[in-house]
Amino acid sequence: MSKYFKTAYQFGALGGLMSGLSFYVLSLFYPDPTNLNLVFGYLITPITVFLAIKFFKDYSNEGYLSFSEGMSVGAVSFLLLAILSTGIIWGVLESSPSLFSAIQTAKWAALEQNKEVIISQVGQVSFEITQTNLQSMSTWDVALNDGIWKIIPGMFFNIIISIILKKNPNIS
Repeated sequence: MSKYFKTAYQFGALGGLMSGLSFYVLSLFYPDPTNLNLVFGYLITPITVFLAIKFFKDYSNEGYLSFSEGMSVGAVSFLLLAILSTGIIWGVLESSPSLFSAIQTAKWAALEQNKEVIISQVGQVSFEITQTNLQSMSTWDVALNDGIWKIIPGMFFNIIISIILKKNPNIS
């Protein structure tokens, strides 16, 4: 079993650490690093999944890869990336209440700035619910949101990459 997941663990851990580190570095330059970190996540997640599957295929599986092997390796990779990213971001926010406050303030300002558009699209009641939810937002909510937005594209890219890299031995 470790044959299947060694590269997934390595690349998932590396991707998760890079994502957490990017959040921290972006927080030094921007009051709300969440949106830019999501963009970084959209770049790092498919790279992580691709490298995990490619290295598994080339170095652990003699150049062959079934769709299910690719899906398994890729899933472990992007799930580990998401878990580590979530944990690191939560830790950064817990250790820096001022950063969390700045994020909350930036999100509040964006909500107020787009009030008319939001109300016209989803209605006054939904806008008020969003305001209430934003007031009760916690550090865990911010971190979990980042993790979820690593999983969703991870699933999509995992399917595509597993299909592209699939190579079965010739059956004679």
